[in-house]
Amino acid sequence: MQYSMRHLPVRWLVATALLLGLLAGCQSTPPSPSKENQAAIDRMLVLVDERLEVAPQVARSKWNSGADIEAPEREAAILDRVTGRSAEAGVDESFARDFFQAQFEASKEVQRRLHQRWLKEGRGPFDNPPDLAEEVRPVLDRLTPALIVSLGELQSLVKVPGVGSYLEARATELVTGDFDGDPRRIALEPLKDR
Repeated sequence: MQYSMRHLPVRWLVATALLLGLLAGCQSTPPSPSKENQAAIDRMLVLVDERLEVAPQVARSKWNSGADIEAPEREAAILDRVTGRSAEAGVDESFARDFFQAQFEASKEVQRRLHQRWLKEGRGPFDNPPDLAEEVRPVLDRLTPALIVSLGELQSLVKVPGVGSYLEARATELVTGDFDGDPRRIALEPLKDR
């Protein structure tokens, strides 16, 4: 005997529809992090944004000086120092190394894109470019300890359900001025799916 939908009891159809709706809702909406965890994520995103805002200054300085964007020896020394300081603060060394390496890569992506733009435009030297030692590095030196503290807060959160979705959504609001989002994506990659 073949049944059509009109032969099924109404209660069964209603119960099935409700169950399917509940299951769909559970699958598509990740839980929201607590307000405290949201605040910790927001603090990190603001710091990442502040660090990316330094990249155009570095780009202008290197444009005028002709210095290469890549500085592997300097990066390695800074990375070793920052990783050590992170470990002293209780942050997993591998996590810290991945995070700070990503910050370097994101900054260099901004610098490369600006240099490409300026090259296309036939841009000459900038008037009064920032001095890396006197103006830029002090900003980075101020941001690094704050990033380490924030990284310590986030290392236990990255596996909490809903944190990744919240991080991605808020990043588009709090990390700006980075072209098409690639530098932001690079900077935040270590905070996702650990």
